[in-house]
Amino acid sequence: MLAEADSSRATRPWLDRRRLLLACIVGSLILLLAALALTRWAADHARADTDGEARQNARAHASLLESELQKFRLLPRVLTEFPDVRLALAGDSDAASRRLDRELEQLATRTDAAVIYVLDRDGNTIAASNWRAPTSFVGQNYRFRPYFRGAIDRGEAELFALGTVSGRPGLYLARKVAAGGDALGVVVVKVEFDRLERRWSDSSGATLVTDDAGVIIMASEPTWQFRSLAPISTAGRARLRESRRYGERSLAPLPVRRAGGDLGIRTGDGGETLYRMASERISLPGTTLHLLQPLDPRQGAANATARVVFLVLLILVGAAIVMLLRLVERQTIRQAAHEALEREVAARTEDLSDANDELKQAALRQAETDRRYRAAREELAQASRLGSIGQITAGVAHEINQPVAAIRTFAENSLRYLERDDPAKARGNLTTIIDLTARVGAITNELRNFARRQPAPLGPVALQSAIDGTLLLIGDRLRAQGIALDIDIEDPSATVYADRVRLEQVLVNLLQNAAEALHGTASPRITIRAHGDAPLVIDICDNGPGVPADLVPQLFTPFVTGRPDGLGLGLAIAGTIMAEFGGSLALIPSPLGGAGFRLELKPA
Repeated sequence: MLAEADSSRATRPWLDRRRLLLACIVGSLILLLAALALTRWAADHARADTDGEARQNARAHASLLESELQKFRLLPRVLTEFPDVRLALAGDSDAASRRLDRELEQLATRTDAAVIYVLDRDGNTIAASNWRAPTSFVGQNYRFRPYFRGAIDRGEAELFALGTVSGRPGLYLARKVAAGGDALGVVVVKVEFDRLERRWSDSSGATLVTDDAGVIIMASEPTWQFRSLAPISTAGRARLRESRRYGERSLAPLPVRRAGGDLGIRTGDGGETLYRMASERISLPGTTLHLLQPLDPRQGAANATARVVFLVLLILVGAAIVMLLRLVERQTIRQAAHEALEREVAARTEDLSDANDELKQAALRQAETDRRYRAAREELAQASRLGSIGQITAGVAHEINQPVAAIRTFAENSLRYLERDDPAKARGNLTTIIDLTARVGAITNELRNFARRQPAPLGPVALQSAIDGTLLLIGDRLRAQGIALDIDIEDPSATVYADRVRLEQVLVNLLQNAAEALHGTASPRITIRAHGDAPLVIDICDNGPGVPADLVPQLFTPFVTGRPDGLGLGLAIAGTIMAEFGGSLALIPSPLGGAGFRLELKPA
């Protein structure tokens, strides 16, 4: 049995070492799998976050571009009805053309249009806003330009191209001027997007707009303009040269490398930047807006998160292995101490047996002395054993105390943090990183509503809801100005045939005009009264100074205004919107003594 016990004791340390080695191998495999999974997660997470940011920025930048387009598209439509434009096109009066030069120059300055010019039916420029400049368009013939032919044939046309005189790129918005079905000429507005491109460049990504041939016509990176995202065929290049849209530009392709959903573009220093691309169609025919969002920032953040998670996992696995190692060490020390104690007891027992045999041979007179001596020896042996056990126990307690003390300290600190209601210190960097990831995600939906690029179709609109929405937009301004607002809706459940967004636009414009007119008025007041059913009538009246008599005949004519800083387009646009609804907008006497406007709408 002693041999079996010795064999078992010899085998046990080897088994403990094998368990420790197995635990180390398992821990290493766990860390390896975690590293692979975290690497894959970081790449996927970075791409998903970058894709979301790219889509959001693409919608925002497309909205900016659409806003610019809608603003300038109105100019040619308004100018075709401008009396001096028709007068200059109808006759051969040079004085009318020169007067129109000055008017176009002033209008271009106020609207930030690059150039506004008028072509006769043969394509000759008879008036232009840049008539003073050395590169004046006056006298130039643009019959060859596709936008001229398109406007003559279809009524209006849009073309992005390089200027043949200025050499500057821009969008040409052309609209035919006709009288009695006959074309008198074409009004052209050239728009340049330098300021918009600079606004794009302030964002973290790169923004570009391509035409139907893949040519980059606008870009936040100036060196990318008039290059292509992909090589252009020989036939495509021939068509572009024939149209003279881009002059002699080479239209060389960008150094692009596509890898899955990633887009790599080589930089000037020989490096490469990886992007994720989101695209948005815009209302300019044949064009698409692309936003290239750099992948590196999100990849770096995801890698940092993955490293922190891996470090935590490494600490946990390492702590588990260290605890297992300490356990094996304690078991080994305990086993060695037990074996040493057994050997010591066996040796002492053997000595006592020998002495006892010797004492038995002594005289009987020494019997009592021998008994006492044996008893004393036995007590001494017991004390020796107890002393050995005490020393061993103290060493084992010291070995145990270190991890126990550390565990106790960590536990006490955690309890203190919880008692202080301060769990943030227990979470550390992981919580901080998780909290930062949760804030971005909450951006969206803020432009959604603003991404809407085209007006909604006409349909039933709740009148009460439209007025409430208008007051949400402008009510604070009226209250801040001290204006008393009276609202009287005869039928709160009434619905009208309109588009709610554009109806609110008309109401906001009229209330803004009333608020401007009431500056300096004592006890300012505005009334909104809705009554009738076929048509439904909305009267908006104020107690301001009213409309000057000389402005009344042309109040709804574009560019006619009574304010020094006004463009004179607000009432013209409002009247146009009401006409599209099948209704009307008119000036009426105000019962309060100021100005009054009446909207007539069809019931839905």
